[in-house]
Amino acid sequence: MSTYYYNKAKRQCLAAACLLSAALCIGGCSTIRKARILKAKQTVATLSLPKEDRYPAPKEDFPKRDTLVVKGEDGRDILIMKAMRSESGEMVATDVISAAVVTARFRNVAERSGKVDISFDVTVPRSMQDSKWQLRLQPDMHIAGKVVALDPVVITGDGFRKVQLRGYQHYQRFLSRIITDTTKLIDMHQLEVFIRRNLPQVYSFKNDTSFVSDENFASAFGVTGGMAEKHYTIGYLVRRNGRLMAKRDRMFKRFVRTPIETEGLRLDTVLRNPNQDFVYRYTQTVTARPSLKKVGVDLGGLIYEHDRKIYEIPRSDMLTFYISSLSSFVDNCDKYMTKVVERRVEESSTCQLDFDKGDWKVDPAKGDNFREIDRIKGNLSSLMENVQFDLDSIVVTATCSPEGGFRFNEGLSRKRGESVCGYFENFMKRWRDSTASQAGFVATLGGEMAKRSDPAPIRFTSRAMAQNWDGLDTLVEKDTTLTLSQKESYRRIRAVGDPDVTENLLQKEDYYPYLRNELYPRLRTVSFDFHLHRKGMVKDTVHTSVKDTTYQRGVQALRDMDYETAVNVLRPYRDYNTAVAYCATERNSSALDILRTLESSDKVDYLMAILLSRQGDERGAVEKYMSACRMNQSMVSRGNLDPEISHLIRKYGLNQDR
Repeated sequence: MSTYYYNKAKRQCLAAACLLSAALCIGGCSTIRKARILKAKQTVATLSLPKEDRYPAPKEDFPKRDTLVVKGEDGRDILIMKAMRSESGEMVATDVISAAVVTARFRNVAERSGKVDISFDVTVPRSMQDSKWQLRLQPDMHIAGKVVALDPVVITGDGFRKVQLRGYQHYQRFLSRIITDTTKLIDMHQLEVFIRRNLPQVYSFKNDTSFVSDENFASAFGVTGGMAEKHYTIGYLVRRNGRLMAKRDRMFKRFVRTPIETEGLRLDTVLRNPNQDFVYRYTQTVTARPSLKKVGVDLGGLIYEHDRKIYEIPRSDMLTFYISSLSSFVDNCDKYMTKVVERRVEESSTCQLDFDKGDWKVDPAKGDNFREIDRIKGNLSSLMENVQFDLDSIVVTATCSPEGGFRFNEGLSRKRGESVCGYFENFMKRWRDSTASQAGFVATLGGEMAKRSDPAPIRFTSRAMAQNWDGLDTLVEKDTTLTLSQKESYRRIRAVGDPDVTENLLQKEDYYPYLRNELYPRLRTVSFDFHLHRKGMVKDTVHTSVKDTTYQRGVQALRDMDYETAVNVLRPYRDYNTAVAYCATERNSSALDILRTLESSDKVDYLMAILLSRQGDERGAVEKYMSACRMNQSMVSRGNLDPEISHLIRKYGLNQDR
């Protein structure tokens, strides 16, 4: 190439480079200038309330009137219409005309089924959008004095995303330099030549498909495959590969300055033509609780150009959502039920006492007797000290295990019962003597000192159960050691009926030692039946009213907004609170069926207005709402909180004269 053409080509390249540099400079200056304008104007991403979708505005362009004929308090027809009060004080109909848009900063939202849906629109003005920028918007929810960060919204420019993808491409090229196939780190050709020349026996394994372990290989030829592989491994490649693997995290941070996030985002979108404002509808479901009355939401964020923060978006004005709950309609009145109180009461307790074979004397030192006796003494002491009941008598029943003859066991159990009665009679006598000495003397009406009168003695009655076969049946059925066949054998033998014959047959079975050593001792029991009466009560039965605790639990579930539990508990009562629970869980027909049977009241009529509105009966809903407002003026403002009523207020211009 001649010097002339070479210099001409060089000048053209330099000119192109200058043009490219100038274009980049112009583009960079443009984004910097836009960022400065945003800072100067303190531009924000705004939050606004979306149009309520449940009751959309009419699409007609011409004026219209909404009228409705309902029944008044005296039964006469009343014409409801959009109206305003004239100078003369009369209400005259008005046309619905287009009005200026007013951006509200609060909204009433209804809690339903324990949940509240908070919806708002995030608007990003065109001036905050640029192909080279990424907006990271962070909405925060202010709830019960705490700030809860919601899922962020990320809006990425097309140019910004291309830079991100190029970074991933550079990183992928770096990863491709890392050798993942370990055979490429070994000089396989030289390894094979070495083996073929020096170890022909080893080389013969090349075409042998049978598996040979390293241990067998080494014992046959004195060298393992691992040893040969290590000798011919290319050292510098291994070292280079290790260095590359150690640099992976550092190279990722170098090439991928702003990673593409995929987790924990509400929205991640790429804008290719930012020629208008960007609007995103954000909906967050909140679990309601009784103390939750309002929720606030605001928004802030950052703008990035590549990995550099260029603008911090100021916090937006706060939106406030006021929460209305059907739990506020709960009737807190207690419900009572009739309870029959018996004068006589019975209590029982069982202890397991050990006796010597064939003996009936109570020995506190034998086995666990001391602990069992101490427990029964505690029961007796608490009953004698009871301020509500007097102890009349105690029935003691002693039982024996089936071993031994039935007649012998019958006499033995009777003697054991009498022995236990005598033992505890002595204890109670000593306890009463000790209590009486501590009580001392009392002054009589005449001024003399007299000893306190002794309470009536407590009668002990002894009963005997020769052999506790029923108890043994229960123990065998619940036992986990006996097999099914052994239990079936036991049932077959028990069907004989005669206790002595049954015991003899059981002694021949292989599982009898287990019965005698493990189950029979648990049958030698002594049961105590305590017969008491209520102090000062003469009649055998008294009918009294007590609070219904089950009903109270259902009402509390309503207050706690645990509506499904409330429905399950209150369903049998079919009263006003049951209707509230049905209404809160959208069981509209069931709720209406109950409310129609109740006497009219402000709360009853208001709930019926909600339910009728849900079913599309606007005439009936307006009638019930107006009736509730006549009985309770606070229902006027309450109507704006529930969407089923508020749309009727707007549609028919209700409450304008209130």
